[in-house]
Amino acid sequence: MIKRAAGTAGGIAAAVPAALFVALAGTALHRHDLVLGGVDVPWGAVAALVLLGSVQLWLGAAFRSVIPTAACGVLCYALIGWWSTLEAGKRLVIGDAAGNIWVFGIAGITVAMLAWCRRYRRPAGQDR
Repeated sequence: MIKRAAGTAGGIAAAVPAALFVALAGTALHRHDLVLGGVDVPWGAVAALVLLGSVQLWLGAAFRSVIPTAACGVLCYALIGWWSTLEAGKRLVIGDAAGNIWVFGIAGITVAMLAWCRRYRRPAGQDR
């Protein structure tokens, strides 16, 4: 029981800087577009979501729990939500296609990674 609590605390402690990294790197990355045939393809937003999913997958596999995955997703979503509501001129995420993919994609990727990382959970009797 004590090992599980320590593992959960360690997972959350690892999820906080991971979420800060993903929020900063993803926000910097999400604005990159590629023009194909006159159409802007927001590859940066998709790459930012892939980064988030890979970090959440790593947290779920490393700590064998969905709690660090959820903590990372919630903190990342809160930071991006805050950065998208700042006053004009200071706003880091705007409401265009790339911004909407980045903001709302965080929730979708987090739910998908929570479903995926359920398979890494420890059985109830094992605390190793």
